[in-house]
Amino acid sequence: MTRYYVGSSRGLVVRGVVGLLFGVATLVSPDVTLWALVLMWGAFALVDGAIALTAAITDPLLLHRGWVGFWGVTGIAAGAVTFLWPSITALALLIVIAVWALIAGASMIAIAVGERKRITGEWLVGLTGLLTVALGVLLLVNPASGALAVTWAIGCYACLYGALSFGLAWAVRRETKEASRYAELAAVRSEHSIH
Repeated sequence: MTRYYVGSSRGLVVRGVVGLLFGVATLVSPDVTLWALVLMWGAFALVDGAIALTAAITDPLLLHRGWVGFWGVTGIAAGAVTFLWPSITALALLIVIAVWALIAGASMIAIAVGERKRITGEWLVGLTGLLTVALGVLLLVNPASGALAVTWAIGCYACLYGALSFGLAWAVRRETKEASRYAELAAVRSEHSIH
């Protein structure tokens, strides 16, 4: 069940909303100043990391707390760096985003590959990880591609990340409803077999 590996549908919806808001804000204003981009990206990384870390600590159904917690800590650290270092240069910001993307994406891919027989939505987890790693590689391979191109790449990534988070939330919600329905059916059958 996907729920055991990625957390609750509520957390995924929040991550989806934050991703889409950040992505749309970045794409609507691609000429945004570096300072504004740093603040928006820092907020996105902090919220995404906080949701993942909260799930790793408090979600009783989560099986891979280590990966999800690691993913959360890297997001919080990346977001904190951008807020604690507001005069960050464009190149330093790209490196922070790229390193975060590589670490977070690799952890998502590891969950999807390692648990592919237990997760029904493993392709969504893996695709999100692949997209995140691709962003990291793009930023590291061509950091001088221009501020506008980088802004567009980050905005498109955030929108896709948000959409994939919504897809995961839907898969988790559907699985949870099916499991609840099967549990109710089993309880009814058990009750009838006693009488």
